[in-house]
Amino acid sequence: MTSNRKLFVVDTNVLIHDPTAILRFQEHDVYIPIVVLEELDNIKVGMSEIARNVRQVSRLLDDLVEKANGDISHGIKLPSASSDIPTGHLYFHMEEAHSPLPFGLSGRSSDNALLGITLDLGKNHPDRQSILVTKDINLRIKARALGILAEDYTNDQVLDDANLLFSGADRLDADFWETHSKNMESWKEEGRTFYRLRGPKARAWLPNQFLYINGINNERGFEAVVRRLEKDSAIIEVVKDYASERNKVWGISARNREQNFAFNLLMDPEVDFVSLLGQAGTGKTLLTLASALMQTLESKRYTEIIMTRMTVPVGEDIGFLPGTEEEKMGPWMGALEDNLDVLQETATQEHGAWARAATHDLLRHRIRIKSLNFMRGRTFLKKFLIIDEAQNLSPHQIKTLVTRAGPGSKIVCLGNIAQIDTPYLTETTSGLTYVVDRFKRWEHSGHITLQRGERSRLADYASEIL
Repeated sequence: MTSNRKLFVVDTNVLIHDPTAILRFQEHDVYIPIVVLEELDNIKVGMSEIARNVRQVSRLLDDLVEKANGDISHGIKLPSASSDIPTGHLYFHMEEAHSPLPFGLSGRSSDNALLGITLDLGKNHPDRQSILVTKDINLRIKARALGILAEDYTNDQVLDDANLLFSGADRLDADFWETHSKNMESWKEEGRTFYRLRGPKARAWLPNQFLYINGINNERGFEAVVRRLEKDSAIIEVVKDYASERNKVWGISARNREQNFAFNLLMDPEVDFVSLLGQAGTGKTLLTLASALMQTLESKRYTEIIMTRMTVPVGEDIGFLPGTEEEKMGPWMGALEDNLDVLQETATQEHGAWARAATHDLLRHRIRIKSLNFMRGRTFLKKFLIIDEAQNLSPHQIKTLVTRAGPGSKIVCLGNIAQIDTPYLTETTSGLTYVVDRFKRWEHSGHITLQRGERSRLADYASEIL
């Protein structure tokens, strides 16, 4: 009879991806081969995120060995988050693998060592499943070709399917008012229209979630945002129309429903954290920059705009870049320059000569380009922080950035989870997916997924057909 407790052999890339991974296997036993410890030792030096994660792994392992008084011959009992949750043991596998591998895998690589060790454990413990856990797709394929059970590390996976990710908006049925008008209250405050609604739908809404009913014959229908959730009701507010000429933001008006929702979040002083998802050309960066400039230069709500992004090249790396921090980040900020050109043109049309001075001088002095490498330990006071290409960040990196926010600051995360360039991150494990899911119930955050591209008919067609 096979035991339900399994044996997991953990690859180096799993520990780099999640330094606390060995604590996530519940009642099962975890094996760390000596070759993995060697690889960790070789990459522990440096200021990179990988090196920091490796040092965190080393400190965790050292702490576990210390608590075991150095006696690791019979395994180390892994700690549990709760007394009710059983845990397994951690073993350091020091022996060389004895199981023969096929001729093509006869080399002494670390991958082949992991395959041999997993085979050995399976033979030595026939009553238990031995499973290799790795983020390396090719290694998982080789393992399965050898009849070895292999799995990806998915403990940090936020959702089973990226299509289940919160979109930020909910389309209401055409008969919504008929089913929810009972005991409905409505009132106005300072020109803003509010409704208090009760019913089955109201109990399922989230703070700052947008609600809409499609109009007839391409007309704008009903659009509102959830302002407050009460015990048996919800208070919603009709959104501000940023598609109209009188409500332009730095010369930019919303071109579709989702852009209007985005402007309502970006311009709301009560919303401290905003996440915008969408494919290229949906206007994420343009809307955010326009909102940032409006609130920094005109309403003086923020003192400065800070923009950063993950520097992951799409093609071949071109090597080191010369200059200061901002000059090094310059080639990565093409989207910023392109959108500033658009905003400069619209501002000039609106304000004439004053706009030229503002766009050439004030804008450059109020927008700071920062590298992610120098964010640790900083605190931003009354800053508008824009994190571009956030889909390439891990949950740990997102946490490091968002926790930099001081009083009066606003953070906006932009990205497209269909364009992840970082190894070992997927749509369901990206830091952007993680932060959207974790923040969706907080009353001072908001999210919207932009649907329609507004760049050009060529770009829209290419996004759809290619």
